[in-house]
Amino acid sequence: MPKIGVLGSLVWDVIHGRDPAQGVVEEWGGIAYSLAAMDAALPEDWEIVPLIKVGHDRARQAAEFARTLDHFPAHARFIEVPVANNVVELRYQSAERRCERMAGGVPGWNWAELGPMVQDLDALYVNFISGFEMCRWTAKNLRQGFHGPIYADLHSLFLGMRGDGVRTLQPLADIGEWFSCFDTVQLNEEEMRTLGDDPMALSAEMLRAGVSLLNVTLGAKGVAYIHAPTNTVRSAKCEVRGAESQPSERDPALRTSDFGHSTIRSARIAPPPVEATDTTGCGDVFGATCAARLAAGDSVEEALQRANQAAARSATHRGATSLAAYLKGGLVTA
Repeated sequence: MPKIGVLGSLVWDVIHGRDPAQGVVEEWGGIAYSLAAMDAALPEDWEIVPLIKVGHDRARQAAEFARTLDHFPAHARFIEVPVANNVVELRYQSAERRCERMAGGVPGWNWAELGPMVQDLDALYVNFISGFEMCRWTAKNLRQGFHGPIYADLHSLFLGMRGDGVRTLQPLADIGEWFSCFDTVQLNEEEMRTLGDDPMALSAEMLRAGVSLLNVTLGAKGVAYIHAPTNTVRSAKCEVRGAESQPSERDPALRTSDFGHSTIRSARIAPPPVEATDTTGCGDVFGATCAARLAAGDSVEEALQRANQAAARSATHRGATSLAAYLKGGLVTA
């Protein structure tokens, strides 16, 4: 079966002010949103391989969450570590703005640990939930040691952490080095602004570093993307399923030859209109859906459309616990 790895952090969210009628809410957050979205977006024959560490105090609850996912094989496990799991306290200031405070000590990955675990994967989705999942050196080794497509949401690499655990937005140092580690990079609009006032110059820097697809999520406005076919967005499906899955001639997003004659494409794709209930995790849902659909063989535009639809649906649901079923069209209690 084709396999996609999911690397990130499971965090236990303690939420204040999301819904005044509910009071304080505690539930899974972080990569749980991505796992739910990946479960809903993958073709039936794919498996999710978790590259996720969890603190010993939440290991049992994490295993219970995993059993709700159809693409999570029975033998797969989160990796329990002998520290307290990461906890994020979220205090909502508005529907789309919140203050985050993180505690916990789940360690990141080094290459000696990670290398053997990615060898039989067909694609990899990396979401920097804590920002400490791996250092740049490990990311560079990953790029050199893993030859499938890598989709990376750089989100929390842009968040510093004060002594009291409060996360603050900051520019990312060595951005070109980080870019060079991934095929597809996802940022949000605010993160993009920290890198400078000229988005086209930044996009050019990304393309020079080898990024083939840049997705900038814009909240209710959808996503803006820049795609450079010359850098190749490879479909894992095409690589592992053989000739029957080769991309069509009309689909330049998946072509693996004649890239010298292709042109860079850029556009904004608007999402379907929704009345949002909660936007928490929408970026994680977007990225995981896009990564899943690219790996399965969708064109860039098809994958982005599906990601927009999934993020919009996620915004009408609270939390990650029953999100996979909800994204599949099920009727669930939020």
